[in-house]
Amino acid sequence: MHIGLIREEKKPYDKRVAFSPKQCFDLLQNHPELQITVQPSPHRCFPDAEYLQAGCALSEDLSACEILLGIKEVPKESLIANKTYCFFSHTIKKQDYNRAMLQEILKKQIRLIDYECLTWENGSRIIGFGRFAGIVGTHNGLLAYGEKTKQYHLEPAWKCFDYKEMLSHYNHFELPPIKIALCGDGRVAHGALELLNFLKIREVTSRAYIHEQFNEPVYVHLRTDQLYEHKNNSPFDKSYFYRNPEEYFSTFNQFYPVTDILLNAIFWNESIPRHFSLEDMAKPEFNIKVIADISCDIDGSVPATVRATTIEDPVYGWDQFLQKETKPYLPKTVDLMTVSNLPCELSRDASEEFGALFIRHILPSVLGPDPEKILDRATVTEAGKLHGKFSYLQDFADGKE
Repeated sequence: MHIGLIREEKKPYDKRVAFSPKQCFDLLQNHPELQITVQPSPHRCFPDAEYLQAGCALSEDLSACEILLGIKEVPKESLIANKTYCFFSHTIKKQDYNRAMLQEILKKQIRLIDYECLTWENGSRIIGFGRFAGIVGTHNGLLAYGEKTKQYHLEPAWKCFDYKEMLSHYNHFELPPIKIALCGDGRVAHGALELLNFLKIREVTSRAYIHEQFNEPVYVHLRTDQLYEHKNNSPFDKSYFYRNPEEYFSTFNQFYPVTDILLNAIFWNESIPRHFSLEDMAKPEFNIKVIADISCDIDGSVPATVRATTIEDPVYGWDQFLQKETKPYLPKTVDLMTVSNLPCELSRDASEEFGALFIRHILPSVLGPDPEKILDRATVTEAGKLHGKFSYLQDFADGKE
């Protein structure tokens, strides 16, 4: 088996990679039948020289590789016909900006395996970067609150060599007595929890959070069943909620009058109620100073999320009364952090964790049989056709919608 690690060419350039040099070294030692070729890149978080030292070949030409691993979408002109590609394609929701790429993939008879669709039989995702999205998003939220209030300063994660260095900036760090609401219960939310717990911020019940005052920073973790209620007061059923979200309303109006920082890490689609409206944000009781919208759904659960920000310029202000974007850190605005590629800020750690999950759970199906049909479930295209459950993309690929 010959694996190629492709260079990330979508701009802005992503620094992440599927395997670290050390992981490549271990793979080559443990699998003599394996070859790994790395396409040179000046942007990758690990330098080319480390891959050479690990025993990989370094080459622009990946035509000899059987399977090509990337992270973001591949420009259509760079796609090699009749290969197997693995990357986050961002096509399965009919994203129009990737239609031409999908058409080229079909034309070149490429087998596309989408990381987002690599799931266990119960539907839960196997690999991803959610943990580091949660960690970095929480760090950015705390950083923004410090800049907003001028009470402390934190170093941006992207300026740190790795996660360990980022954590070192919290040495002798003390937050003021604020209230933090964390929304969500998936991998991203658990990444946020990891940092909150590292900082020894105390978790409190929703009742205490709403009704009590504290002389220390605290947080409440609001899972799906605490964020939504059925309009007929029926007992909450998570699977029913996701099938019928229009039958529910948000309960977050209880929390925004007492919240200083909102960490938003929920799954959202257009049928799910928003946390609040733009009109709610203009009410005198709306207390939130900083929103770290880690989910970053444009015009989504946070209606003031009007665009994604960049790693270098992560925060914008929101004038609640004029309902428009403004400069960050002004006295009477809400500040929003809406970076959509948060794991890139800790590219080395995120890549290593991603590679470890791929090697443990996916690689056996790549190198041998796939009895659990992990790869089959994630195959979007094969032999010039949409595969299996992804046939719903046909009209999209044909340009009819």
